[in-house]
Amino acid sequence: MMRIMLGLFLLLAAPAMASSDMIGTWFGHGQPGDDGAMYIDRMMPDGAWRGEYRTCFKGKSYDQVQVGHWSFSGNTLSLKVETVNGMPELRTDLYQMMFHDTATQKYLSRGTNFTYTPRRMPDSFQMPSCDLIS
Repeated sequence: MMRIMLGLFLLLAAPAMASSDMIGTWFGHGQPGDDGAMYIDRMMPDGAWRGEYRTCFKGKSYDQVQVGHWSFSGNTLSLKVETVNGMPELRTDLYQMMFHDTATQKYLSRGTNFTYTPRRMPDSFQMPSCDLIS
């Protein structure tokens, strides 16, 4: 009986542990159609999310900020976008988590079939300048 209860506890606790591992600041390179683009996803403990995106062209940065909420269930990461650059834009982007630990992730966009591979960064991390990569 004790073994069954322990198994049930671990099964029920697993998604919560995976979700808590998502909390933090994640930085990566690449967007569909632009392998040089950069992004930061800031996943807050309360489910809030902020996505910062930078495309560089001839040393000049073009930035976009998306704000909304995130959730993680099973192997699905859901980003519910509420605003883009402060303007309302409601949509939900779904991703299939392929690999995930406390330092790295690999997930596939179900909408674009693009694979993202961000790494955990300190919460104080800021987007690199285009001068560093252009």
